[in-house]
Amino acid sequence: MTVTSTSPSSVTPEFVRRLAERAAEAEHLRRLPEDTLADATAAGLFDLLVPSRYGGQQAPFPALLDPVRQMAHGCPSSAWTLGFYILHNWMLALFSEQAQSEGFANRPFLSPAPLAPTGHGVNCDGGIRLTGRWSWATGVMHGNWIMVGALGERTPGDPSSIYPLLALLPIGDVRVEDVWHTDGMRATGSNDVVIEDAFVPAHRLVEVADIYTGTAPGSALHDADTYRWPMVPALALLAAMPALGAAERATEIFTERLSQRFLAYEGVMQKDKPAASIHLGGASVRLRALSGLLADTVGEIEGIIAAGDPVERPVRARARLAAAHIVHESRAVIGDLLGASGASAHFLDNPLQRLKRDVDVIVGHVVFDYDTGRELAGALTIGAKIPRTAMV
Repeated sequence: MTVTSTSPSSVTPEFVRRLAERAAEAEHLRRLPEDTLADATAAGLFDLLVPSRYGGQQAPFPALLDPVRQMAHGCPSSAWTLGFYILHNWMLALFSEQAQSEGFANRPFLSPAPLAPTGHGVNCDGGIRLTGRWSWATGVMHGNWIMVGALGERTPGDPSSIYPLLALLPIGDVRVEDVWHTDGMRATGSNDVVIEDAFVPAHRLVEVADIYTGTAPGSALHDADTYRWPMVPALALLAAMPALGAAERATEIFTERLSQRFLAYEGVMQKDKPAASIHLGGASVRLRALSGLLADTVGEIEGIIAAGDPVERPVRARARLAAAHIVHESRAVIGDLLGASGASAHFLDNPLQRLKRDVDVIVGHVVFDYDTGRELAGALTIGAKIPRTAMV
């Protein structure tokens, strides 16, 4: 599946092979191995969505999707982390010109971005004082900057003036708390971060409403459709790629395993049982359907942006739902193939079990809440009201 042609920072089979070789090490470390970061930097991956004025490739936004999907064939957890580092370079390009000049001054710009507004910003001269605690800070163990979601007040003491914002800070302003002890996605190093009364200047703040609609300051600064993508579809589709890549890899492993697995109690090779072909055929057609859904979703948004039109909420909600469907269906494919692979597939040196564990954790991301995704898409289709804070 190819959504669009990849940029010069394409992911080679050798790159993916090295990710697979380091998958167990990455799990043990609970962060990316240094060699993985070095390989990604050398491949130019972190430059993919960096604006050309800062020396980046300024590739079309969909050029991010295939490389992350391919990396997941080696290690979904590493693909997730690298993919979000790339995405967060794109997010920096939505801030003010001064903020971008600071962040892109020493690349690679490596920033976690826990977006839940669990911090509070108090207005002060020239910016805000920010305090809070954030979970799910993917990539924080190698970060040099951080972006966090918070609630600000336009008028102190007036609840009606509260608004969500994103704040950009150097990593030295945060304290990392080691909480990332999980059964999957361990290499993401998604620990908690704490910020206590840190000053954030106004030029390093951007309103979430502008990022959601694709009208953030950077959208006018750079002459490229890349920076007019709305954030929720961008985030959701990127985050779905490790799950889709994992399901593709699980199908490859299952196919290879069929010619090797002898069923001792039946005296036959598994490839000679019709049920094995049924499982394989079912996985293949489901993955083809997901590839079609992805291409259709990306194509719709690209067409709207190219025409200079805003990407309205119903379209954004459909994209979020498409991403959730891709992830949930990918998990189902992996679960079916793992179930048809016998107990030996659960040994820790078998990549199938790691693919399953990683995607089980991915499904828990808030943007993939299937009930909420279907509810929002359905409600906006019929013009019903949705919460002002709904993630679309």
